[in-house]
Amino acid sequence: GNIIGSGIFISPKGVLEHTGSVGLALIIWVLGGGVAALGSLCYAELGVTIPKSGGDYSYVTEIFGGLAGFLLLWSAVLIMYPTSLAVIALTFSNYVLQPVFPNCIPPYNASRILSMVCLLLLTWVNSSSVRWATRIQDIFTAGKLLALALIIIVGFIQIFKGHYEELTPSNAFNFWMTPSVGHLALAFLQGSFAFSGWNFLNYVTEELVDPRRQNLPRAIFISIPLVTFVYTFTNIAYFTAMSPQELLSSNAVAVTFGEKLLGYFSWVMPVSVALSTFGGINGYLFTSSRLCFSGAREGHLPCLLAMIHVKHCTPIPALLVCCWATLIIMLVGDTYTLINYVSFINYLCYGVTIIGLIVLRWKKPKIFRPIKVNLLVPITYLAFWAFLLIFSLYSEPVVCGVGLIIILTGVPVFFLGVYWRNKPKCVNRLIESVTCWGQKLCFVVYPQGGGAEEEEA
Repeated sequence: GNIIGSGIFISPKGVLEHTGSVGLALIIWVLGGGVAALGSLCYAELGVTIPKSGGDYSYVTEIFGGLAGFLLLWSAVLIMYPTSLAVIALTFSNYVLQPVFPNCIPPYNASRILSMVCLLLLTWVNSSSVRWATRIQDIFTAGKLLALALIIIVGFIQIFKGHYEELTPSNAFNFWMTPSVGHLALAFLQGSFAFSGWNFLNYVTEELVDPRRQNLPRAIFISIPLVTFVYTFTNIAYFTAMSPQELLSSNAVAVTFGEKLLGYFSWVMPVSVALSTFGGINGYLFTSSRLCFSGAREGHLPCLLAMIHVKHCTPIPALLVCCWATLIIMLVGDTYTLINYVSFINYLCYGVTIIGLIVLRWKKPKIFRPIKVNLLVPITYLAFWAFLLIFSLYSEPVVCGVGLIIILTGVPVFFLGVYWRNKPKCVNRLIESVTCWGQKLCFVVYPQGGGAEEEEA
């Protein structure tokens, strides 16, 4: 549910643009799934070895210490998850408004306002009930799979009718430009945005039933191959209806696909994509708020963010921070530039976390590991990771440089906010007053108390 969101409806254009051919674009999609599978195997071991909510942040903090964990948390809270949420919300509004403005791009203000309304609605849902949030996720995951299944089935019908000219080897590998290694790295970054979310189950490990024995590894092993299959065949379906030039000129790939093949039922596509992205926003809110919660519980963020509602047992302050950060990001930035930013920082964090797996094997060889992957798995992933980061820096030095600067701005924040213990009394009084005000506003308590016990007290 977290993986399949807006990416499959945005990234095909970015991947094709950087690869220069249909065949190479499809190879990138398959390889992207393979790399995500390698990473998820490593995360499965980390998740059952260090069964804490917070995912990458909890593992890096445990293995490398507070500063490394804080920098990962800082980049995630400041840009990674707000940016991903903003891109998905804007995709939602663009697809909802596309039928209203069939001959032009939806107006800027209309798109932003609808995105904000959707984000605020789902923030309220996640604040009100964990059960509601997970039910929405289950229902919309089924809905988005049905939508993609429709695209794939229509694509197979097209192939059986003989409409596969763009997929024949002679046409599929007919390059209109010769991609450099840097272009391939950027194509992987665009494709990786569609696969982002494969590590999100690790963010809610403490809320899973029996994560060590069954649920965490089972969910990972089922989801990655399924998503790779769906993404690859969805792209194949696109090319049975559109030439590469048509796909590159489309602002809404699935809508263009529906208009060409579904006739009177073309309205199904924008509705389906809207449902898919709606579920994606819900999933990102659910998991990113747990990251804020975990960071505050470790003392790396204000303690207000580690509090939960008395009755609903939901992390309302953390949800509100995620919501407001996303609203700010939503007002600035181009979609494809935002994807490059978030994908670069994402991959940087993934690599550091998987390096941590190797370090943990060396530092604590006898710790209980219900799952233990072959060392070739993290080494292979890190080889690809190094290739991707080096050539991304070469091809887009400004984008990657800004990403690194954003991460490094967390260093002085860490020493001022976390490491510096003996702060002046006026600063401590200000923090205490803000915390008390937040408690009263959100009806929250410290998580150690628990909702039911606090009510009885």
